[in-house]
Amino acid sequence: MNIKRNILLNPGPATTTDTVKMAQVMPDICPREKEFAGLMRQLRADLLRIAHAPAEKYTSVLFCGSGTINIDICLNSLLPANGRVLVINNGAYSSRAVEVCRYYGLPHIDLKSSVFAQPDLNEVERTLAENPDVAMVYTTHHETGTGVLNPIRQIGAMAHRHGAIFVADTTSSLGMIPFDMEHDNVDFCMASAQKGLMGMAGLSFIIGNEEIVRKSQEYPKRSYYCNLFMQYDCFERTGEMHFTPPVQTVYAAIQALKEYFQEGEAAKFARHKRVMEAIHHGLEEMGLREAIRRDIQSGLVASVRYPDDSNWDFTCIHDYCYERGFTIYPGKISTTDTFRLCALGAIDEPDIKAFFRTLREAFEAHGVQVPAKYDED
Repeated sequence: MNIKRNILLNPGPATTTDTVKMAQVMPDICPREKEFAGLMRQLRADLLRIAHAPAEKYTSVLFCGSGTINIDICLNSLLPANGRVLVINNGAYSSRAVEVCRYYGLPHIDLKSSVFAQPDLNEVERTLAENPDVAMVYTTHHETGTGVLNPIRQIGAMAHRHGAIFVADTTSSLGMIPFDMEHDNVDFCMASAQKGLMGMAGLSFIIGNEEIVRKSQEYPKRSYYCNLFMQYDCFERTGEMHFTPPVQTVYAAIQALKEYFQEGEAAKFARHKRVMEAIHHGLEEMGLREAIRRDIQSGLVASVRYPDDSNWDFTCIHDYCYERGFTIYPGKISTTDTFRLCALGAIDEPDIKAFFRTLREAFEAHGVQVPAKYDED
């Protein structure tokens, strides 16, 4: 098949290889067959390798859904009856965790700080010391809305010193930047197949401490579909998901993992870094400015400030690029108008160079000044 290749610079789903796409074209199979259960068993084992999680201590649990289902599952499943959640909140996706807590009525502390900076670790320490009932500390590793990378290793160490478990949302970092469950002091992490694995949307997974998962069966049951122990227990007893899995998406994820290990972790991380450096270079050449300091960025997302130009219109620029095979994405900073360029997926430096040629053409076609105009100049 001749499949048109689009360059997705949005924060996921990401550009995929044709071999991942075609992996979905398989003979129909009932997902309750032993053959399919065997495929999921190997997939679960391979996911532990991505997170550098020793198999004797950690387990992985698959779910059908987008990345937000993982946030829901961890928060509702892993909080004991008399505990509170401390959400270290400096962006849109940590704010989503706060929303989940509110919807379930979970006792929580919303430790909110600037989206333009990493959290204040002294404030985290103080909050934990003053609230001994905190049983879970939760934050986002890479705030995809801005590109800020949070210091999870230090946060995890603080959580453990105060007797809490640490849950890190690694949806937009796992498989793209260095991460290690043990060294980073993480008890539970999460991701979706369409991000770092470069698979298809619809399959998500949680990797976590197996002993804590087993202990959680004693916690209050707050959801039927989204219960971590229930899904884990079904996998352990039967090898299957409790409910119908996304069969074709699982096949694509298996192929994506094969390609992940074929490329090699170090080479893949280097490629994402190479792509991000090309994005930075292209922005500088066009005079476009970023909203987040480089020293706290993840190296996966650039939040680009809108130019102060009367001819600027994001929708027009987006549509010009989209018609030519490039997708850009709106930002998630409520106080600042931005769009995002992301280094996810099966792309490399030549794709970024081609994109910036198109972006420059889009500016010229719509009368937007290059280099970009900013009022503070």
